Amino acid sequence: MDQFDLLVVGSGPAGRRGAIQAAKLGKKVLVIEQGKRVGGVSVHTGTIPSKTLRETALNLSGWRERGFYGRAYRVKQEISAEDLRRRLLITLDHEVEVLEHQFARNRVQHIRGKASFVDPQTMQVVKDDGEVVTVSAASILLAVGTKPFRPDYMPFDNKTVLDSDELLEIAELPRSMVVIGAGVIGIEYATIFSALDTQVTLIDPKSTMLDFIDKEIVEDFIYQLRDRNMKLLLGQKAEKVIRQNGKVELTLDNGRRLMTDMVLFAAGRMGATDTLNLPAAGLEADARGRLSVNPETFATKVPHIFAAGDVVGFPSLASTSMEQGRIAARVAVGAIAKEPPKYFPYGIYAVPEISTCGLTEEEVKERHIPYECGIARFRETSRGHIMGLDTGLLKMIFSLKTRRLLGVHIVGEGATELVHIGQAVLNLKGTVEYFVENTFNYPTLAEAYKIAGLDAWNRMGDISRRFERL
Repeated sequence: MDQFDLLVVGSGPAGRRGAIQAAKLGKKVLVIEQGKRVGGVSVHTGTIPSKTLRETALNLSGWRERGFYGRAYRVKQEISAEDLRRRLLITLDHEVEVLEHQFARNRVQHIRGKASFVDPQTMQVVKDDGEVVTVSAASILLAVGTKPFRPDYMPFDNKTVLDSDELLEIAELPRSMVVIGAGVIGIEYATIFSALDTQVTLIDPKSTMLDFIDKEIVEDFIYQLRDRNMKLLLGQKAEKVIRQNGKVELTLDNGRRLMTDMVLFAAGRMGATDTLNLPAAGLEADARGRLSVNPETFATKVPHIFAAGDVVGFPSLASTSMEQGRIAARVAVGAIAKEPPKYFPYGIYAVPEISTCGLTEEEVKERHIPYECGIARFRETSRGHIMGLDTGLLKMIFSLKTRRLLGVHIVGEGATELVHIGQAVLNLKGTVEYFVENTFNYPTLAEAYKIAGLDAWNRMGDISRRFERL
C-alpha cells in the first residue's frame, strides 16, 4: 500500500489547486480522478465548456455586432451543433494539456479510477480494468464536485430531455427550448441558445431569480431578456413532461401547456459523494450530497479529512473553489494559511454577463447604512458607441459616512472582466474619490467607473460633509 502526505480525490479547480500547492511545499501528493481525463467537471462539462459555447455562439451569430447591423445580422448563416463542438474540443484539449503539464512539472502523481474509503486514512481505487489499488495518506482532500440533479419524474432521453452535462453532446440545435430552473446554469444556457435564435422559455417555481444579485441589476437583465422575446414563466412549475413524436409537451401547475423541441432540466446539482463510502471515514453528506466544513480551514468533522469546491456548497464558483483547495491543502500539510480577502467577485456568464462584488443595495438597507449610488450606462461611454452597445449598466454603492465603496454590480458586455477594478477598491477600502480623481484609459468600458463615481460624488457632496462635522 502506497503512503502519501496528501491524497486528493478529484482534479477540478479545488483538487488541482490543492494538489499543486501541497506539492510546491515539498509533499508527496496523489490525485485520483474517475473521469477519462484530468480536469473534473470544470474542464469537461461545466465552466470551460459552457463559457466556450457562449463565446462561440456570440462570435458565429454576430451577436456583438447587431447593435450596428440589426438583429438579422449573422456571421454564419447556418450554425450547427458541430460548429459549436469543434471549438469546444480544441479548448478542452488545451486545458487538459496545461493541467497534465502542471502535474508533471510539480511531480504530482495521478491515477484514474473510482475512489472509496476503507477507513478514515485509507482509500481503495478501482481502475477501469478492474484492478484495485489501496492508498493511504496523512491527510485527504475531497474535491469531487457535483453532478446534475436528475429527478425520477423527468423523462431524460439524452436527446429531447437533457441535463446540463448532456446538452454539450446534442446533434443539432433546437428551434425551440424550454429550460427548467432559473438558477445560474439554467440562465446561462437559456440566454446562450437565445443568442443563437432558438425560441427559449424559462420556467421556475420561484417568482424571482438570482436573489443574491442586486435587484436593480436583475431588473435590467430581465428587461433585456424580454426585449429579445425570451419567455420568462416565473412562479410556475412544470408538473408533467411527456415526450411525443420527437417533441416534448409540458403541463404547468396553472394548466398551461407548452410544446417544444427540447427541454433542459437545470434545477440544481448534487454533490458527487454517493460512491465514496463516507460512513467508513466517519462522514455523512446532506440530502444534496454536500459536505459540511469549517469555513476557514475547510476541514470536515474528521480533522485530517478536508473538502473544497462545489461539494461544500455556495458559492460553487471555479474561482472560489481554487482558493478553497489551496487553503485546505496548506492547512492539511501543516502550513500557514491566510484568510482570503473578504470580497470576491461572482460572475454569471449569461448573455449579457452579470458580475458583482460586495454588498447589494438590499443588504446595505438591511444594515441601516446611509448610502448613495452611482450609475453609468455603457452607452454613455465612447467605447460603448464604438462597440455598438445600447445596453449595459454599472452600479456602485458608497457609504455616506466613510465614502468607502460598499459594492459594485455590473450587467452587460465584459462585466466579468470589469468587476475586478471594483473588487480591488473594495478590498483596499477605497473611497469614491478614487474613481473621481484617477484617470482611466479612453476609450474603454472601464470609463464607466469614472462616470458612476462622478454620479455618486455629485449626489454625496453636501450630505457627506454633514457626516464629517459629526
